[in-house]
Amino acid sequence: MNKTVLSAAEQIAQDFLKEKAKNSYQITGKGIVNEVCIVETDNNKVVIRMNSKDAYSTFVKEKWCIKQALTAGIPSPKVLSVAISGETAYMIQTFVDGENGLDTEKDRVEIWKQVGVYLQMIHAIPVKGFGENLDDAGQGVFYSPPHPGSDGSWLGYVNYNINSLTEHDQLIELGVINKTESKRVRELFENIKNEKFKFGLNHGDISLKNTIVNEEGQVSLLDWGSAQVSVVPHEDINEIWKCQLLGGGPSSQELSAFLEGYGLKEEDLTKMKPFMLLRAFDKLRWAIDQSPDLIEPFAKFARRVVEMTLD
Repeated sequence: MNKTVLSAAEQIAQDFLKEKAKNSYQITGKGIVNEVCIVETDNNKVVIRMNSKDAYSTFVKEKWCIKQALTAGIPSPKVLSVAISGETAYMIQTFVDGENGLDTEKDRVEIWKQVGVYLQMIHAIPVKGFGENLDDAGQGVFYSPPHPGSDGSWLGYVNYNINSLTEHDQLIELGVINKTESKRVRELFENIKNEKFKFGLNHGDISLKNTIVNEEGQVSLLDWGSAQVSVVPHEDINEIWKCQLLGGGPSSQELSAFLEGYGLKEEDLTKMKPFMLLRAFDKLRWAIDQSPDLIEPFAKFARRVVEMTLD
């Protein structure tokens, strides 16, 4: 328990609710991005999520996504406030009764099936653009910042990954691909560039840890920090599939239930392999540029996707 974090959460809750906190505790082990605390007063029980002030725009995005989800009929906590206090950005949400999806004894197969239903609803929410940043809340426009080799558009994103497949590619040096495989991957990515996809809102981190299940078995969806506009259903399913491959995602039975809830079949996953490869390569290239400590695990995963896709 971090007393400083709890003290900050209590102060935020008291300032907003105009009531004295009588009990508080920190939620740990369910995420690595935000500090999450529960604060109770005589008349309220709220969730306080905190981060550095740089996270303010992400909290604003989450607030927008949650509002859209609730409007679509997806159970979620309501956002009461998003603001900055000193160096801390925070979000205040209503408390949802129930157990975290990782801890509940409810049938996980049924939970995953319900999540599949929700995801189909999420992907139908009207949005525009491409990327993880909310640009215009009124119009639901998202964007991706440009970087060397890409203008931030979907086409720029794909072309960047195509143009990075050179004879001197660091992915070859890392053993992720060889020169022959690089040519095959280029062909796959060229096909992706020419394919017409549907774009929609993606949750970005669909997992049991981001669900709350109440006594009646109703599933509520949490944590929209990784939400983005991208290809649907590929983006979200890519993350679920990735977690499964790494041993932390749904079991085969749970994945089948999820696909049933969404309205997909197992063979539909095969068609998404080139997209998964594109995402794995792009994430690895990001790690090479921005986060060297992640290069090794990202390279290992990318190699696994290469073998799975080119087999």
